[in-house]
Amino acid sequence: MKLPSKMQAAVFEGQGILSVKDVPLPTIEEDNQALVQIEAASICGTDIHVLSVPPRYEAPPNIILGHEYVGKIVDLGDKVNHFNIGDRVVVAPNISCGKCFYCLNNLPHMCREIRTLGLHIDGAFAQYGAVPAGQLYRISEDISANTAACVEPLSCVIQGTTKLKIQPGETVVVLGAGPIGLLFTMIFKASGAGRIIVSEKSNYRGKYAREVGADVVVNPQEADLEETIKKETDIGADVVVDAVGELFDQTLNLVRRAGRILLFGMNEKALVNIAQSLITRNELQIFGAYVGTAVFTSAIRILESQTIDVKKIITHVIPLHQIHEGIEILRNQRGIKVIIKPWGHDS
Repeated sequence: MKLPSKMQAAVFEGQGILSVKDVPLPTIEEDNQALVQIEAASICGTDIHVLSVPPRYEAPPNIILGHEYVGKIVDLGDKVNHFNIGDRVVVAPNISCGKCFYCLNNLPHMCREIRTLGLHIDGAFAQYGAVPAGQLYRISEDISANTAACVEPLSCVIQGTTKLKIQPGETVVVLGAGPIGLLFTMIFKASGAGRIIVSEKSNYRGKYAREVGADVVVNPQEADLEETIKKETDIGADVVVDAVGELFDQTLNLVRRAGRILLFGMNEKALVNIAQSLITRNELQIFGAYVGTAVFTSAIRILESQTIDVKKIITHVIPLHQIHEGIEILRNQRGIKVIIKPWGHDS
């Protein structure tokens, strides 16, 4: 297969500037790399945060953004012998050092030197990407590219869900019905949660929460969330998930005694005041959840088995040269999951 010398990519140029332009085709510079022709990539909230002014998440200039993607291998480094050209793969974007305390103790997502494709190294909003082969996972040809592009965010949700150990029949509250909140809702439903209550300010997003399994949807600007939870549960929810990343203080008033709270999302600017005595007196279990590298294969199997259907939350599919339209859709909360097609066609 003869490869071009240039490709189209969306390059972050600093201070909210994202430019779609022709750039040199990446090449395999290390013998453990693979060159992937990208089929589809998903816009993440992190990408929106990087492009905010001022940024809510830092990335260096001249990086190709995007870290949720699927593609096919078109070239391989000399030492890659567990993949073949033509293999269809999804990408785990967080690259750990392999030698720090956390890596050596099976906690690679806690690596002190972790680097992320699409944030520190060129990523997914392009037609091709050079990727360490150790970050690649095969995925079935039967899964649509749009669905496969959602493996990475789903893996993060599974990482959080495994900490909670949801029991059949439990009541769960999810704060936020963005893509992550909706994925949590779907996974909780599939895990046997008895009642799922979703809090969401956007009625547009609230509609999707109902469609993917929420039993009750509350707009906290229109109804008292605490009163609703009290009415629905009497004692509070067994589990509360902050899928926004800045609502820790609210979770403490919604969970029952001896309940569990999961804090998800990364807003480094968010500071909240909490009553620590509530945690102590009520013996609450508080969990944080970051990325899902260790459960990437689980996310793939869930999608391949159709345990959940992420197509329900894919609202827009947009060619790469129109990526700014997709970003504005998400900024204005007029969509849920936006898929970017580097080659301008659907699959």
